[in-house]
Amino acid sequence: MSKCPYHQTTTAGSPVADNQNSVTVGPRGPLLIQDWQLIEKLAHQNRERIPERTVHAKGWGAFGTLTITKDLSEYTRAKVFHGVNKQIPMLARFSTVAGEHGAADAERDVRGFSLKFYTEEGNWDLVGNNTPVFFVRDPLKFPDFIHTQKRHPRTNLRSPTAMWDFWSLSPESLHQVTILMSDRGLPTDVRHINGYGSHTFSFWNDKNERFWVKFHFKTQQGHRHWTNEESFEKVGQSRETTQEDLFYSIENGDFPRWTLQVQIMPELDAEKTSYNPFDLTKVWPHSEYPPIEVGFFELNRNADNYFAQIEQAAFSPSNVVPGIGFSPDRMLQARIFSYADAHRHRLGTHYENIPVNRPHVPVHTYHKDGFMNIQEEFPNPDAYYEPNSFGGPVQAPEFKEPPLKLNQSVVDRFDHRQDEGNNDYIQVTALFNLFDDGEKSRLFNNIAGAMAGVPKEIIERQLTHFGRVHPDYEAGVRAELKATGHSDYQ
Repeated sequence: MSKCPYHQTTTAGSPVADNQNSVTVGPRGPLLIQDWQLIEKLAHQNRERIPERTVHAKGWGAFGTLTITKDLSEYTRAKVFHGVNKQIPMLARFSTVAGEHGAADAERDVRGFSLKFYTEEGNWDLVGNNTPVFFVRDPLKFPDFIHTQKRHPRTNLRSPTAMWDFWSLSPESLHQVTILMSDRGLPTDVRHINGYGSHTFSFWNDKNERFWVKFHFKTQQGHRHWTNEESFEKVGQSRETTQEDLFYSIENGDFPRWTLQVQIMPELDAEKTSYNPFDLTKVWPHSEYPPIEVGFFELNRNADNYFAQIEQAAFSPSNVVPGIGFSPDRMLQARIFSYADAHRHRLGTHYENIPVNRPHVPVHTYHKDGFMNIQEEFPNPDAYYEPNSFGGPVQAPEFKEPPLKLNQSVVDRFDHRQDEGNNDYIQVTALFNLFDDGEKSRLFNNIAGAMAGVPKEIIERQLTHFGRVHPDYEAGVRAELKATGHSDYQ
């Protein structure tokens, strides 16, 4: 074994002479508080854990490269999409939604799909899931939904009753629930899943024209899924199946890839669609807005330090670059605030100073002081406010985003369940009709199994929603509830 060329030190750089023995009064006497090396080590150990993410706590990630194969300059001024064969360094983090940091990987759950692109104009983050839709469309209901996925305050156990109670009272969840309970709700790993920006974002070009856009990342590895029974067996063998699969595939040179596609909608088309194009529980039909292939990304490097580079990675949809903007999507509007706010709480005020979050371009802000401010160079210490007379950085009007053209002028709490464009059954019917007999059978079985212990009143309310999707959907779940021995259906 080779000898390390440097010696161990304390955090202040002082050499450590003995890292095996504490300072005591005699060989059997008490410790002395003057043992500053012991105090330092114990104090640091007490602070080695940071708050886990409230949602998406269990995650896996790696570094890679985005390659652009189609120029999109007619739609966006974002330089990341200008030119062909351009390569952009990136970081990806995948996750489960509900599980705590120590949860098993092989659980039926939505998978988070977060991407950070270190572009020449700053960081662009795309924070989505492996599904194109979500359970709710109004952020006012997001904390309530997440409460149903966490532990019951009295039993400290997961509560199927809470989940189905919320879903049965929230028909907009049907689309996502159907996907979750289908084969794709339990992927074997993250190399074999698609990713979606899910929200409607916008492009704007040099002519100040705006287009609505959806981002899709299609796995080039194909799809692989486990049945509930297979996942139970896998969890008994290892709780880290996804981490093992992703880490070792990259270590062995088997680099996973995803094809980047975009759906693009002219700005004024949003007023013509039969569905609300800004509704997170809806998809845009491919027949109306065909996906356009624009590139691919490859993951080819594992983190050298998981905590520093994956656990501290901070993604937020508020990180955009000129040419990429937002939309009236209610959930997106709320996430623009909530994600960055979560990072400030969890990692510190200056969380984007952490190397993994730091842009690959110079940063010039007037943010001052606070936890984790590690800025050392101040080119002009007199320019610490704006405007100033000392040559500090100034605004750049040439990057101004064009205004959103919205017809609505009344401010109110509009009932999203009364909007005709938010019909909660039509698209789920289309999805259900795509399933073959085997997929439908597994869907029914998965739902019935997930309803164990749920009161009949809640189940009946949910079955009513299934029936509005398709009579076979309700009938299939009813039959499976009886077949699997649910006490209320014997």
